[in-house]
Amino acid sequence: MTQAPQAGAATLTGELKWWQHGIIYQIYPRSYQDSNGDGVGDLPGITARLPYIASLGVEAVWLSPIFTSPMRDFGYDVADYCDIDPLFGTLEQFDTLVAEAHRLGLKIMLDYVPNHSSSDHVWFQEAISSTDNPKRDWYVWQNPAPDGGPPNNWKSFFAGPAWTLDEASGQYYLHQFLPSQPDLNWRNPDVRAAMFDVLRFWMRRGVDGFRVDVIWLLAEDERYLDEPENPNWQPGQPDHWRLEHPYTQDQPETHEYIREMRRVLDEFDDRMMVGEIYLPIDRLLPYSGTPDAQMVHLPFNFHLILLPWTANEVRAFADSYDAASIAAGAWPNWVLGNHDQHRFKSRVGAAQYRVAQTLLLTLRGTPTVYYGDELGMENVAIPLEQMVDPAGLQQPDVPSASRDPERTPMQWQAGPNAGFAPAGVTPWLPLAPDADTVNVQAQQDDPHSDLNYFRALTKLRREYPVLLGGDYRSLDTAHDDVFAFERTQGNQRLTVLLNFGAQTRGVAGMDGQTVLSSLNDLPASAAALRPNEARIILN
Repeated sequence: MTQAPQAGAATLTGELKWWQHGIIYQIYPRSYQDSNGDGVGDLPGITARLPYIASLGVEAVWLSPIFTSPMRDFGYDVADYCDIDPLFGTLEQFDTLVAEAHRLGLKIMLDYVPNHSSSDHVWFQEAISSTDNPKRDWYVWQNPAPDGGPPNNWKSFFAGPAWTLDEASGQYYLHQFLPSQPDLNWRNPDVRAAMFDVLRFWMRRGVDGFRVDVIWLLAEDERYLDEPENPNWQPGQPDHWRLEHPYTQDQPETHEYIREMRRVLDEFDDRMMVGEIYLPIDRLLPYSGTPDAQMVHLPFNFHLILLPWTANEVRAFADSYDAASIAAGAWPNWVLGNHDQHRFKSRVGAAQYRVAQTLLLTLRGTPTVYYGDELGMENVAIPLEQMVDPAGLQQPDVPSASRDPERTPMQWQAGPNAGFAPAGVTPWLPLAPDADTVNVQAQQDDPHSDLNYFRALTKLRREYPVLLGGDYRSLDTAHDDVFAFERTQGNQRLTVLLNFGAQTRGVAGMDGQTVLSSLNDLPASAAALRPNEARIILN
């Protein structure tokens, strides 16, 4: 094996913040635990499961939106940013959840949705009541095109125009998502002040951080020009992809708004935010800001989700991203799944599941884990008549559009509703057909289960600080289907070997103690990497 040239960035573990050394665990609250028998998960249900979450070895819990909402987009359409939707519970129950999480050593992160509100929000109700209303400019309005149609060709992420006509005034309002999710006008300082007060409200209640929804969409080009067609769009792809988006995404003003947002977080001790940003690395990393103008703590890196799953592709990206992060002074982060992306076990296949899990938890940077992925939960096929996701319902001819398959209820035990909801209750989405065998109860006491493999990985992160703050360096193996890298810090070195293929591969120069193998045993030969094996070696 030879080392690939790579810049170093070893950081003493004691110097790392919680959001650098810890694992973030995302919960989709509707799907975690139903405590009151209405078929929908809620805050008391999550509170009851906090000991389980703590047992995973994660640091923080990110809750997808729990604010007051008509739920047309399941909480990403907020009608009151400073209250809890009754479906999930009350502010008092939220306070209980935060207190119990903190008692167990867990941080709580909320999903902050600043780009748009619900059309039910009192702000929009005032804005639409009159062109003279002071709240009118809190949203984005434009006059019709000369033919009376929308002002331009901008498209909604959920298909169709990004503009809806207000017949009373004859003007159109902008919505990058559903018509019931009007975009807030972030150019208006009153909007920014109100939205920053939302952050302060929740931080005063003990919230430790925020995942900021679609943060790269906050500003639009004020010329309102048509966006160019995407020459690479193909039938079967989402309608939104028909266009390129130079005027609705990643605008210069967005960076200034985020710098203001960061200054609000810095009014409080030890808070953080991670930004949802789907951009190439050269445009993603600037969202970290600079030492004298800081922005998000972690600009979400979704590229492991988007890349072809091959050793060479993943290695090339890991090398370039790690080097670019060092050059930018940014802390890296990694994601394999979330509420908008299909389950990673379904994507990479069962044979590669543990290889992917090992990669996520051993690369340099902060991992984010989606609930149920620690069990190996997979996509659930949801027939059209049971589909509830508006992204899928509005694009029934785009098979990948629905996000329902990755949002199904957590699988706790065998039996009725897999322990998610009481027997006799119909859950808001169907359970997976394998819930009787793939569940926490079945895996809890099985030392060879996916759940306990996940726990073994998080235990290694606690035992070997090199996995938290150490350098990353990829290694040449002479095999296109093997990705190997080392993590080094001082005189501690761990080597991670990942076989992406179905052949045994001889890997020379790998002397050392195997501390973990994904195949549940310690291999007889350190030099033979078995098919679909992940192995971690202490050198």
